[in-house]
Formats: sequence, structure tokens, C-alpha cells
Amino acid sequence: MSEALGSPGPTNYQRQTILNLHYSGIPAEIIALQMDIDQKEVDSVIEEAARQEQQSEAARLESEMSSLASFYLDALVDLEQAIKQAQQRVWKALKVETKFDLSTEDTHNVLAKLAKSKVRLVILNIDLVGSTRLSMTLPVDRLATLVQAFTQEMSLTINAYGGHVLKYVGDAILAFFVAEGDPYQPSINAINCARSMISIIREGINPILNQYDYPEMNVRIGIDVGENVVVQYGWNTHTVEGRQFRWPHYDILGYTINVAAKMTTIAKPDQIVIGQMVFDLLDDRQKSTFKLLEVNPDVWSYMSDQTGGIYKLYGTG
Repeated sequence: MSEALGSPGPTNYQRQTILNLHYSGIPAEIIALQMDIDQKEVDSVIEEAARQEQQSEAARLESEMSSLASFYLDALVDLEQAIKQAQQRVWKALKVETKFDLSTEDTHNVLAKLAKSKVRLVILNIDLVGSTRLSMTLPVDRLATLVQAFTQEMSLTINAYGGHVLKYVGDAILAFFVAEGDPYQPSINAINCARSMISIIREGINPILNQYDYPEMNVRIGIDVGENVVVQYGWNTHTVEGRQFRWPHYDILGYTINVAAKMTTIAKPDQIVIGQMVFDLLDDRQKSTFKLLEVNPDVWSYMSDQTGGIYKLYGTG
């Protein structure tokens, strides 16, 4: 072979020739023979090209997913199909098997990228109405199945609209939509997500519950946008076969979290309540679907940083 030990590797021209031959389907050993170089050099060039392609593909997919979060996603979500799938899953949960598989890995990865930084988020809080009454009238196992079914279907809908579930608090779900750039599209996605969740409950879940003598579900939803901080609270630990694994536990701190949770308590059953900052982002057609809420100052006392007055709330009819 012409390549002696310690000699420089293939030139750029040789690398391209190797790849051209490789992509033509010629085996590495034949390429090495034709070019009179060591096969290890050929293998190295091919492996490095494969690694670069994988990295490029991963970067492309990440970029697409990041961009997708800012798109208007309602047109991409088949609500009719989502309703049918929800009916199938809830029916199986009630009569065939209880199978719930919700992962927090996606949320963890998003928060890890935003850790120790301020970021604008659209916060969505959804609460199951009348859970106290349900807990008093349903056996524990039936109540657990009902809440799990609700949690699963709402979480899947949030994910479909580009959102992320932050946490489950009893029968409530706190979610967020990243809005680092223009908050308009994430806000629209959150609102349409909320509308779809109500439709899925009314048209998908409740008819199944009626068939099997379960009480119907109603929800309240609050949505607001603002700056928040992603913080790490210690570590989560898990032991597998005697080995302990740990990963950071992240959470979100911010005024918006409190506002969204509070406005949810003001909403009527199956009503969406949004804050002034979200309302101001909407166009006239979208604004027409909301009306200003007259709220007792004793119940709602949050102040607006922009106006200095009471922070206005708007609700669906």
C-alpha cells in the first residue's frame, strides 16, 4: 500500500472519491484496493460521513420541532379523529383495561434547555369541575379511573397543539407553550387547544361516561402569557437493580403561573378565561369570541403592570 504508517490521512479529494464510490454501492475493501490505500482509512472516512449525516439530521429535526411550536396548529389537528380516539381509549379504560402511559421526558428536555433563564411562556391551567362531589359519590377505584382518563386525554391534546405538561395537581393540569419570540402563535395554539379539550370532553368522553353510569365531566380553563423563570429543585432519584440514577427536577416560577391558576377558579364550567395580555394579541375576529368579565375586586385583585389598574379578564360565552 502507498499509505505508510504515520503518513497523513486521505486528502479532501480522496475523501470525496471514497464517498462517491461508497454511495455507488462499492464495498470498502474494493474502494481501498482501487485507490491503493489502507481499508481502515476508507472505513474511517465512511464512518465520519455517517456521523455528520446523523448530526445534521438531528439538528434539522430539532429545528423543525422548534419551529412547529410557533405555528398555528389547529389546522394540523384532526379534531374529529381526536374525539373518536378519545372515545376508544376511555371505553377501554372503563370496561376492558386501565392502561395509562404518560411520560414527562419531553417536558424535562424542554425545561433542561431553558434552565436558569427567564423565558416567556403561555400558561394553560385546566381544572376538572366538581371533583369534590365526585370523590364523595364514586368508589375510589372508579374515581381514580375517571381522573386518569381525563388526565390522559387532556395531556395528549396539549401535546398535539405544541404544549408541554408541567405538572399534575390532583385533578388539575398545568401546561405551558414556549413563546420566546412572538407570543401570538403560542397563544392562539393554547386557546385552540383549550377549545379542542372542551369539545373532546363534550363529544368524546361524556357520551361514553353516560353509557356506563359515570357522571359527566366539565372543566374550567385559564390562559395567560408572561415572563417566567425555569429553576432546578434538587434531584429525582430512581434505583434499578441496585444502581441509583438521578436527574434534575425542574419547575417554573412566575407571576403568570399564579394568575392562570387563579383565573381558572373564576371560570364557569366549560369556559375559557384569558388574561388581558393574551386578549390584546388577538385579531378582531378572535376577540369577538371573548367578552370582558366583571369580577368582584374581593375575588380578583391582580394588577396590570401596563395600566396600573386591575388586570382584565375575558371569557368565552
